[in-house]
Amino acid sequence: MSELGEFLRNRRGRIRPTEVGLPVGTGRRQTPGLRREELAALAGVSVDYYIRLEQGRDSNPGAAVLDALATALRLDNDERAHLHGLARAASGSAPPKRPRTVTARPGLLQLLEAVRPTPAFVLDQVSNILAANPEGCRLMAGIEDWPVRQRNLVRYVFLHPTARQVFVAWQQMAEDCVAHLRTVEAVDPEPVADVVGPLRAASPEFDELWRNYDVRVKSGSRRVFHNPAVGRFELTSEILTAVDSQRFVAFQPEPGSTGQDAITLLSMEINASQDRG
Repeated sequence: MSELGEFLRNRRGRIRPTEVGLPVGTGRRQTPGLRREELAALAGVSVDYYIRLEQGRDSNPGAAVLDALATALRLDNDERAHLHGLARAASGSAPPKRPRTVTARPGLLQLLEAVRPTPAFVLDQVSNILAANPEGCRLMAGIEDWPVRQRNLVRYVFLHPTARQVFVAWQQMAEDCVAHLRTVEAVDPEPVADVVGPLRAASPEFDELWRNYDVRVKSGSRRVFHNPAVGRFELTSEILTAVDSQRFVAFQPEPGSTGQDAITLLSMEINASQDRG
C-alpha cells in the first residue's frame, strides 16, 4: 500500500458512521470506521476509483478530489496539507529536494549566541540537532552524552533515559515529535526513514505512535521542564524556519516567571563551570 493509501485507510478507520450522519445498520461491521463505499459516497467519487487510490493503483488524483476526501474525512488544515503532499509525492510532481545539510547556517549560529541565556537549537527537518547553545544543551540534560552526529531531538525523547524526567508532559512531547515526522515524510521521505527505522525497532512506544499516523506541524507551544539543579519550570517554544528548512528553536520564559529564574540559574551554573575549567 502506498503512503497515500495508508493515510486514507487510517483516517477512514477513525470515523464512525454516526459522526457523518450514516445509520449504524444491522449486522456486524468488519471495519471500525467507514466502509470504502461510504467514504466514496460522502466524497462524491466512485467506489472503484476510491479503492484504486487506497490500494495505490491510482497515484494522480486531482485537487478537487483530494479536497472532497479531506472534507469527508474531517481533516484539519495540517492533515489536509499532508494529504495533498502525499498525492504530489505519489504522482512524482513534488518539488525537487534540497540538498541535505549537516551543518548549521552561520547566521543561525550567531543567533544561538545572541539569544543567550535563552536555550536554543538549530534543527534540520527531521530534528537532528545541528547546533545548540550551552543553555540548550543543559536544558536537554544528558544530550551531550551522545556523539554530535547522533544527537536528534526525537531520538532523545524516546531513547535517552533522562528525557522522561526532563519533559514533565512526556507523552504530549512524544506525540508531537512523531506527528511532525509524519508531516515531513510527505515532502522528503528519505531522511525520515533514516530516523524512523531505528526508532521503530528500538521503541515500542514510538512504533505505536507511528502506526497511529497523527499529522501535526510543529509550532510554538508551552512545555514544562524539570532540571535536577533548578527544579520544575515552564518555557514557551518559538520556531523559525529558514529557506533551506533549517529550524531555529528557542525556549523562552515569561518575564518575571519561575522559568526566567531557572534559566538565569542554569546560565550562572554554566558560566561558573566554564570559569572552573
